[in-house]
Amino acid sequence: MLTQQRHEIILKLLREKGSITVTEVRDLLDTSESTVRRDITALDKEGKLEKVFGGAVELKERVTAYEYSVAEKMGLKLEEKHRIARYAAGLIQDEDFVYIDAGTTTGDMLKFLQVTRAVFVTNAVAHAQSLAERGFKVFLVGGELKGSTEAVIGNQAMNTLREYHFTKGFFGTNGITKKSGCTTPDANEAAVKSAAMQQCRECYVLCDSSKFDNISSVTFADFYRSTVITDKIPAGYEDCSNLVEVPKE
Repeated sequence: MLTQQRHEIILKLLREKGSITVTEVRDLLDTSESTVRRDITALDKEGKLEKVFGGAVELKERVTAYEYSVAEKMGLKLEEKHRIARYAAGLIQDEDFVYIDAGTTTGDMLKFLQVTRAVFVTNAVAHAQSLAERGFKVFLVGGELKGSTEAVIGNQAMNTLREYHFTKGFFGTNGITKKSGCTTPDANEAAVKSAAMQQCRECYVLCDSSKFDNISSVTFADFYRSTVITDKIPAGYEDCSNLVEVPKE
């Protein structure tokens, strides 16, 4: 049996029972205890279960207020981000008026753009510079610049966004669950994201699979408000029609 198949069986069993022992998984999979322990250790490192003595327990939704800086985010999940960003960029057409949220994955989109006439609005200084250098017409939202995420936030940004009507918007998120929706650690940044989303005809959230079942401090969108573009649909989300899994290249 392939490793991925064993992992899926282990996670399915956890969802049904809440806890498992190494012995019962060994008997179910007809494999060795050492293999089961390695599988549990691997799934624990991936944040998909909690390893305990003699087995594992179901991992509850993880809540955190910590926020990575842009520099820290740049080195995380690079392959997955590139795949998501390339797919998202392909959704933009020349006639679109597009909102691009601050973030590393949304920023990664820009190098994959194939259009020439689309017009952009963003609350990220780096995104605006990148778009302008490529010759696009781009509007940078004004307001307070947040150093850690390089996002423009505040009432001025929100008031400006309410004047626009976007055909498409692309957003980043720190965490996502069915119950809590899309979340981010900063209330001011959440307010800007929410204001921009309300002005979008179509909303897309770019989200690598590690962010599922994570909850940050503030919700900025309902789970079903947007189409979520991800590298892999996690267990428990297979029935969600608003999720798009980008195939490996």
